[in-house]
Amino acid sequence: MIIIPVKEGENIDRALKRYKRKFEKTGTMRALREGQRFVKPSVRRREQRLKAIYIQKLRQAEQG
Repeated sequence: MIIIPVKEGENIDRALKRYKRKFEKTGTMRALREGQRFVKPSVRRREQRLKAIYIQKLRQAEQG
């Protein structure tokens, strides 16, 4: 359960923005969307490997 303390005189829009940011960080919606479709383990591993290669290239370009 996400609790957002609203300070005295604080704008409700600002509190809503904080709530949305906290909710996004929990990853609840992302997990629900992933559960809606089946992804083969081989495809999941391939995606992870491609992402790791991409990140590694970015880090190497940053260093050199």
